[in-house]
Amino acid sequence: MSRVAKMPVALPKGVECTVAKNSITVKGPKGTLKFAVPQDVQVDVQGAEVQCKPTTAAADKMAGTTRALLANMVKGVSEGYQRKLDLVGVGYRAAIQGKDLNLTLGFSHPVVHQMPKGVKVATPTQTEIVISGIDKQLVGQVAAEVRAHRPPEPYKGKGVRYADEVVELKETKKK
Repeated sequence: MSRVAKMPVALPKGVECTVAKNSITVKGPKGTLKFAVPQDVQVDVQGAEVQCKPTTAAADKMAGTTRALLANMVKGVSEGYQRKLDLVGVGYRAAIQGKDLNLTLGFSHPVVHQMPKGVKVATPTQTEIVISGIDKQLVGQVAAEVRAHRPPEPYKGKGVRYADEVVELKETKKK
């Protein structure tokens, strides 16, 4: 059996997990998430713990994946997830207009990124963006889409980068 699947997922106080025929629903103080369980994986809720077990030998890896996704859902509805982005460059700014993120990234036009449902965005300063939500995959995807508008370039380091990202600068060409 998968080493990851052997570990039970602990449910913190205020989080409840219900298992239906082919889906898991996790409710917590921050919201509700739903997940479709793979066919060969059995999910059991025992008190304040959730255990994932494979029903066939071939489903061993899927049980570990299901357990990891379930642990991410539990953390999301209890604590939430957050990604921070920094804008590096002269004149690069970010502002919120309604639910949209308005970016000035050195193009001849402003870039408007629409936020999907379930994701909140904040700009503490003009050069910082904080993307938060309860779904880890969705928060990471939105952060990657915002970064893709102007990824950091290797010579001056200008662009949109993650707050913890280290950009190694290349040496310029010598004459």
